[in-house]
Amino acid sequence: MDKAGRRQPRGRASAAGAAGAVTLEMVAAAAGVSPSTVSRILNGTAVVSADKRAAVDAAIARLGFSPNPIARGLAGGRTMSIGVVTQAIDSPFYGGALRGIEIALDAAGYSPLFVSGHWHARHEAGCIQTLRSRHVDGIIVLTGRLSDAALAETARALPVVATGRRLERPGLFAFDFDNLGGALLATQHLIGLGHRDIAYISGDLRHPDAEQRLRGYRGALESAGLPVDPARVLQGDFTEASGLQAVERLIGDRTPFSAIFAANDQMAFGAALALHRHRLRVPDDVSLVGFDDLASAQYAIPPLTTVHHPIHELGLLAASAMLQLLAGEPPRVDQPAPRLVIRESTRARSEPAALARGQRHAVRRPAR
Repeated sequence: MDKAGRRQPRGRASAAGAAGAVTLEMVAAAAGVSPSTVSRILNGTAVVSADKRAAVDAAIARLGFSPNPIARGLAGGRTMSIGVVTQAIDSPFYGGALRGIEIALDAAGYSPLFVSGHWHARHEAGCIQTLRSRHVDGIIVLTGRLSDAALAETARALPVVATGRRLERPGLFAFDFDNLGGALLATQHLIGLGHRDIAYISGDLRHPDAEQRLRGYRGALESAGLPVDPARVLQGDFTEASGLQAVERLIGDRTPFSAIFAANDQMAFGAALALHRHRLRVPDDVSLVGFDDLASAQYAIPPLTTVHHPIHELGLLAASAMLQLLAGEPPRVDQPAPRLVIRESTRARSEPAALARGQRHAVRRPAR
């Protein structure tokens, strides 16, 4: 009853917040399905028709039903949480994947628990144990250095989704991005612009994606009949500082080059700074290509040509695969292929000798 003595309608959320009185059974009655069907749809384990799912969604919206995640977890024997092992929470690359995972899990009523393995197998194993102690319903592992055997062992206890590798085991789904194909695209683009002296800045070769991208660079040169000069292959570690240091070594050694392919955008940003400090212009003196297509790549000066790595979409796919495993379904994901995003950091080679003009003023030796 309200202050005027009028009876409030039952089963509806009032402006005063009576939505808490709406029960799962009321939603089921309004949608014309059983309460167990509503429960399975809410926890992501239902295999129902689109019409039934739409009817339940409409009933929830109409009645203002707000599910209790704790009650749902107790009813289904789940905590409604998914553990996520990333490598660095503060990484601009992994941030996109984490956001994709969060969006997909939230839509299904699950909450992610994020931990960082810092590219160390022992730390990652510790993360797995921490998450299992929290009784998560499944674990997503973003790349990393855990062995296939360790992942398979974890999958014997609860569902596991892993990225950055290809692996098939019971309770485990793994998928990888075509890093080799992306590196081929980047290197072929530079070759097509007439560049022959193409330097490459590699990531940490203990990472599978770094090794695959190096193979793509080498494969493109070999297919074009160009030599792979070890002097033009420089070791980085996927950080901006390592990209800067690699170009400093390249210039200091007076190795001719007219283009640089960096194995990720962060190293490309560092490379661009080193070139700027030596008064070498991108792309007039040096063409520059990255890999990942971070959000900041389009705002670099000049905007960076790069291989689009759909990390946000891969996060969505990883979470979707986990929800399918929890529903007892074999995961099916449609992985996007790599594509090259051409911006203003690359242009056709204009000088016969790579950096013949630029290196004259880029490297100054003290007079003897």
